[in-house]
Amino acid sequence: MNGAPSSRSRTERLRATVLGRRDGPIRCRTLLRVGLDFGSDDPLTVVRGLVQSCGYEDEEAARRAMKLPPLPCMCRADERGRRSRVESMAPDDVLFQAMVLGLSTSFRYDPARPLLWTRTSLTRRLGLYRGEGFYA
Repeated sequence: MNGAPSSRSRTERLRATVLGRRDGPIRCRTLLRVGLDFGSDDPLTVVRGLVQSCGYEDEEAARRAMKLPPLPCMCRADERGRRSRVESMAPDDVLFQAMVLGLSTSFRYDPARPLLWTRTSLTRRLGLYRGEGFYA
C-alpha cells in the first residue's frame, strides 16, 4: 500500500503567476533606461578610449569604480527610447551606460556577469526593471 488511503488523497490544480493577471498589464518599477548614440564612430573604440582617458587601468578597474545597480534586473528592448549622444555626455556617464549595457543581455542585467562589450551590446536601447516587490 503506497501513501494515504484514497479517501485522503486529493489533487488540486494550482494557478499563479508573479506577474499578475494574464490579460492585464505587467507593472514593474523602471529602474533605468540606457542607450548610447556613437554617431559614425566605432562604439568599441570610443568606449575603450574613454576607459584609458578617464585614468582607469582597464575595464574591470572602471567597473569597480562605478556605482552600478547592485542587483539583477529584468531588461527589455526599448526601441522607442532615446539614445544619448556620446559627444555631448560626460565621459563617466558614457562609461556608466556602457557598463550597464555590457552587463546586460536583451532580457537580464546581472552585475555578477562578465563584462562583455560588443558593437551590438553597446548600441542597444534597454529599459531595466526591478522584479522584486511589485504588485501587478
